[in-house]
Amino acid sequence: MMSGGLGFGIPGLGMVVFWGLIVVLLVWLVRGASGEPDNRVGKTASEILDARFARGEIDRDEYEDMKKALR
Repeated sequence: MMSGGLGFGIPGLGMVVFWGLIVVLLVWLVRGASGEPDNRVGKTASEILDARFARGEIDRDEYEDMKKALR
């Protein structure tokens, strides 16, 4: 008698693997398309500060004070 598990010994395991791969692929695509490169390793403190200022998270005075502190 056939087990119906796409070649796996446990019935239904093939579907679990299939849907698991689909979920992993979707998560990978969403994280890649999020457009937030600030979380990447290798950004300098100055680049992060510039990005925060460009996004409007900090005002000019805070930006200049932090820039001076980094030097």
